[in-house]
Amino acid sequence: MSTPQTPNSNPSRVIPLTCSGHTRPVVHLQFSPITDGTYYLISACKDGNPMLRDGPTGDWIGTFMGHKGAVWSAKLSKDASKAVTASADFTAKVWDTYTGDVLYSFTHGHIVRSADISDDGARIISGGQEKKLRIFDINKPETAAMEADGHESTIKSVIWDGDRNVVLSAGDDKEIRIWDIRSFSQINTFKTDHPITSMELSADGKYITCTAGKVVYFLDASNYQVSKSITTAYDVSSVSLHPDNKRFVAGGSSDLCVRIYDFESGKELEFYKGHHGPIHTVSYSPDGEIYATGSEDGTIRLWQTTPGKSYGLWQNKTSKDEKENDVDGIPTE
Repeated sequence: MSTPQTPNSNPSRVIPLTCSGHTRPVVHLQFSPITDGTYYLISACKDGNPMLRDGPTGDWIGTFMGHKGAVWSAKLSKDASKAVTASADFTAKVWDTYTGDVLYSFTHGHIVRSADISDDGARIISGGQEKKLRIFDINKPETAAMEADGHESTIKSVIWDGDRNVVLSAGDDKEIRIWDIRSFSQINTFKTDHPITSMELSADGKYITCTAGKVVYFLDASNYQVSKSITTAYDVSSVSLHPDNKRFVAGGSSDLCVRIYDFESGKELEFYKGHHGPIHTVSYSPDGEIYATGSEDGTIRLWQTTPGKSYGLWQNKTSKDEKENDVDGIPTE
């Protein structure tokens, strides 16, 4: 392995933590920012039961009960006090993460594929198979939503970027569209060659990461121009940029491995086998110490950025646990 700058460039073994509980494929994961000295992980699953976990350990905190169909997206507010979910039951729901109660349920005309919540937790943006964007005001739930049309196919991802007063939407029509929140009018667009399977905002808000076909794009969030694009050998389903912007993790719909890349060079540094199905979603923790992967196999796995480092539950693993949970860590030559 000829990348000495990488902290775990020569791992002999990697011991991920497996988070069970879901009964169908896990399709979306998101870590919260650090709040009150810790952080949380929320998961969306086709079993219709999004779950909240302690971020550093993966320990189950609670399950949000109320959806009647697959949940495609789950995100937490900045302070982690609320969660917003998008579901095949034609609703987007806002939840109290302390009690698990549904605060608001917003009905749509078709499957909702993605939703996000504003920085102040007062509004949500949603999109899905109606090809329509909606902004709902949580403080005025009886008020009709603001709506915007423009997409020609299913919307798969939406982002609320409060720092720039915009929302972003992307999906099967191979376009990222940027909308001014105040007027809800389209102000910019970015086109790809393939349907966009995922889109996220980096931890520092500097980059928009998206995946389309075998290509990973990193867009400058200030002007929506391509800062970097990297072509892989497989169909990429999800990508997450490390908070230090020096590496990123990727998962594929036609691949069972989680792969780590150097951001500057685009070189694949490591790949790890552990899941028993394609990886649908990946996400780095806000401190960059771990990353989570969600798979078709119905499990969430937590992986250390620096294998062997004492962090969370890894320091408490017994030799028996290590043997049972050990997976191959294969550095790329």
